[in-house]
Amino acid sequence: MKNELKIFDSLSNKKTNFIPFDKQNIRIYACGPTVYDFAHIGNARMAVACDVLVRVLRSIYPKVTYVSNITDIDDKIIKKSLETGTPIKKITQKFHKIYNEDMEMIGVEHPNVQPKATNYIKEMINAITKLIDTNNAYCVDGHVLFHVPSYKYYGSLSKRSIEEQIAGNRIDVAPFKKSNADFVLWKPSKSDEPSWDSPWGKGRPGWHIECSVMSEKTLSLPFDIHCGGADLRFPHHDNEIAQSCCLIGKNMRPENFSRYWFHNGFVQVSGEKMSKSIGNIKLINTLLKNKSGQCIRLALLSSHYRQPLNWTDSVLEQAEKNLERLNRIAKETENVKITNEEKTSFCCEIKDALMDDLNTPNVFGILFKMTKQLSEKKKLDQKKIKSNLQFIKNNLGLSLEINSKKKFFIKTEEKKFIEDLIKERNNARIEKNFEKADKLRKKLEILGVEISDTKNDTSWKKTK
Repeated sequence: MKNELKIFDSLSNKKTNFIPFDKQNIRIYACGPTVYDFAHIGNARMAVACDVLVRVLRSIYPKVTYVSNITDIDDKIIKKSLETGTPIKKITQKFHKIYNEDMEMIGVEHPNVQPKATNYIKEMINAITKLIDTNNAYCVDGHVLFHVPSYKYYGSLSKRSIEEQIAGNRIDVAPFKKSNADFVLWKPSKSDEPSWDSPWGKGRPGWHIECSVMSEKTLSLPFDIHCGGADLRFPHHDNEIAQSCCLIGKNMRPENFSRYWFHNGFVQVSGEKMSKSIGNIKLINTLLKNKSGQCIRLALLSSHYRQPLNWTDSVLEQAEKNLERLNRIAKETENVKITNEEKTSFCCEIKDALMDDLNTPNVFGILFKMTKQLSEKKKLDQKKIKSNLQFIKNNLGLSLEINSKKKFFIKTEEKKFIEDLIKERNNARIEKNFEKADKLRKKLEILGVEISDTKNDTSWKKTK
């Protein structure tokens, strides 16, 4: 059984053994959401892929520090604020909270750190000043731009030609650019936009400089793995590399910023690109109204993280069937006793599949082959089945203990509220105030909570 992770490194463009910079602390950075609206399945796919990566690394190494930023200043946020008349801070706080709750519902553990861009404006100004001093950036008409030709290895991640770089740049070609490939580090703010004082006048940072600064401040350089969706390779990640490496020193290689690059594939909806104009954006918050978080998670894991995922109703339906199947097997094996040694020895095949660049389709293929043999009553050790179910629970974040048609994860605030009511009811029972206890039980039933009293404890589960 392998205990060495292989990952596909987008920089070298090949699958390779992961060798940490410091085995005592694996450091990972992921480009998080821009919090102006609900998260869609594309956001969720990146979050789930990173979550599995972090879980696997934590099963190998003593410490993993995972940072995923929050972009809380952006053109889209400003536009929404102006259109709705809602203060920017109120918008970003609302959707940051919803994002975390939605990700929790699909089994994504919170990052160790979630830095917000607006908390690092001073550090961004200092970084931009340094890039000007080293002739990697220049100021014109209140704008500061990074001069792409000043960095020797620009484009080494996306492998794009200069012509492709210019054509794919987010910012329209401006007459004041020294090179058409140059990109914005700082831009002046309009009168109705948020702004900060800077040596170049009132303005705000460009999108790309945020991650360069926040990753360095929260993890230090070089860190081990930089994650994100495939759509971020150019221009965002190419620009991050250029900025960060020039801040380290003249023409430093990309590996001096992040040693490996981990990108998940695109998500399509019924064969088409997700787009507001088409009206096919699938929001996690909406999907959770009809499907369990675990069903959505399993659907996202049904395809290899690097491959395109075509999201359809049939993908969700199949995930629900597979989850019910796994739940049934988990129920059948719940009383099987296994030792820690047996857990290790029985998971060889499935662990090897996961260690091979997080090959989740292969993992499920092996697991379903085992469960088929069990359902056909062939002689297969139930201990092996249970060991592998526990393995995917720990490493893939799949809980197999509650009916898959119900939500497996409950928001933190709701869970605390329910547990406080149960505690209050139990205290009433101890005090023999049975009228109060009955009222609290009815209140819990209205909330869709089923409770079961034992001699020493009270267990509960959501039924709706």
